Amino acid sequence: MRTAVFASALAAAIALTPAAAAAETAKDPFPVDSNGLGGLSAESVNYGHQRNQDMDVWWTADGTKRPGVFLIHGGWWSGGDKRYMTEIARTYADMGYTVFNLNYRLSGQEAWPAQRSDAFSAIAVARKHAGRWSFDPAKFVVVGFSAGGHIAAAVGTYGNGVPGLKGVVGLSPVISPLRAFSDGAKTTDINKRRLRVAAMRLAGGCEPKGKCSRVWASMEVPWHASAKDAPMLMLHSENEFVPPVQSELLKTMLGQVGVDVTVVTQPGSQHSAPLFREPGVAERVQQWISERIG
Repeated sequence: MRTAVFASALAAAIALTPAAAAAETAKDPFPVDSNGLGGLSAESVNYGHQRNQDMDVWWTADGTKRPGVFLIHGGWWSGGDKRYMTEIARTYADMGYTVFNLNYRLSGQEAWPAQRSDAFSAIAVARKHAGRWSFDPAKFVVVGFSAGGHIAAAVGTYGNGVPGLKGVVGLSPVISPLRAFSDGAKTTDINKRRLRVAAMRLAGGCEPKGKCSRVWASMEVPWHASAKDAPMLMLHSENEFVPPVQSELLKTMLGQVGVDVTVVTQPGSQHSAPLFREPGVAERVQQWISERIG
């Protein structure tokens, strides 16, 4: 059974005020498995009224408040779907977390910052229904892949700290759309050129100048570093089209305000989910998350 929970989009994104709690109560989850393997339940809910403002929630309905893991898929900001994260979501749910696997408005629907706002809207709904989903809103992490890594990191640096957010993980995160724009202009690498175009589309179809400068500045994660931001773990391959230098920029800026950022570089050129499947990577991420939220 598909259920729906509606919440207003958060104009200020981080507010998480009573206005963000204007959500209808969710009803009747459907089981992940008819055998109840692992005691898990799951349901799909809408956290907003527009297309792609939905998420899958996985939880153990035993009355225990559990730390949360929010997953944000990649896809150049213009594609992808939460269903590609289902296996990863199930893994974290089996480990005992309450898992929120998000879709968000794509760049063809709405320009930035709609994607960041959607992540905060999903968090607001998760907070409102924390009891229903056995979720402890005082302990959660956000994990993003590629373009989703950009959204996750943007959540982590928005304002001066997000209540309950204990860490951000990025797999091949696009930390600096400006760097991607610049790199894509002087290369024959088809993926870097494609990323340049994708970043412009995210910004509303314009280059980072004139009236568009403000939205590009908003997209630039390192520029928003604050002392109370969450620690971050960023992972890249040595030779992928989203290079480790992207996350090194963030490490420098957050380091200046005392926030820890760990940048891990793997051999090869695997990107995003394929990088996550490289030997030892998933385990390293899981260990890092466990150290922060148990």
